[in-house]
Amino acid sequence: MFAVMKTGGKQYRVQAGDVLRVEKLAADAGEKIQFNEILMVGSTVGTPLVDGAGVQAEVIDQIKGEKVIHFVKRRRKHSSKRTKGHRQQLTLLRVTDILEKGADKSGVKAAMGAGSVSGVAVAAAKPAKKAAAKKEAAPETKAAAPAKAAPKAKAADAGADDLKKLSGVGPALEKKLHAAGVTTFAQIAAWGADDIAEFDEKLSFKGRIEREGWVDQAKALAE
Repeated sequence: MFAVMKTGGKQYRVQAGDVLRVEKLAADAGEKIQFNEILMVGSTVGTPLVDGAGVQAEVIDQIKGEKVIHFVKRRRKHSSKRTKGHRQQLTLLRVTDILEKGADKSGVKAAMGAGSVSGVAVAAAKPAKKAAAKKEAAPETKAAAPAKAAPKAKAADAGADDLKKLSGVGPALEKKLHAAGVTTFAQIAAWGADDIAEFDEKLSFKGRIEREGWVDQAKALAE
C-alpha cells in the first residue's frame, strides 16, 4: 500500500520501508513520528485530507543537503560581486507503517517542522486569538455610540505588534491578519502545521507563510 503525504510544503509518495529526506523536523534520531497530512491512501483520495489516515516513520538522522552556490554580479561603474553558499537542513527518515484509519488514536508524536512550536504553546495561543476576535467585534455591537467605542479601539491597537516587520507583509496583509484576530508576533510564533494550513486557506496566502518563514521570524521578533 502507498500513501501521498504532505510535509514542509512538499508532497511525497511513500510506502513502508522507503527512506526519504524531508525538510527538517523537530525530532531526534531513533524517535518515531507520525505524519497526519495525508492526501491519498491507496485508492482513497482525501478532500483535501484523508480522515484518520497517517504515515508513521522512524528518524534516522538530522543531515544537510548538498551545498548550493548563489553568485550575483552587478555590471556597473562601481561593479560588485557576491557569493553565498547554502546547505538546507534536512531530516532522514524511514517509513515504517501506513495507517488507513485510527492515526488520531495511535499515540505517536506528530511530525512538526523545526520552526514550529509544541502543541501546548499552540493551545495557549488559541484563547488569545479568540480574545482578539472579540475586540474586533466590539465596535460593531456598539455602533450607536462611536465616540465611546474609539478609546477601546486605540487600547487594542496599543497591544498589537507591527506585523509589517515580517517579510512580505505590507499594510494590506497586516489588515487581513488583524481582521482574522492575529495581532501579535507571539500568536504567529505559536502556529503549527494545522494553523498554517488554516490561515493559508482562509486568507488566500497561497503558501506565503512557509515560503517567507513567518513562524521563525515571529519567534525572533517576539523575544
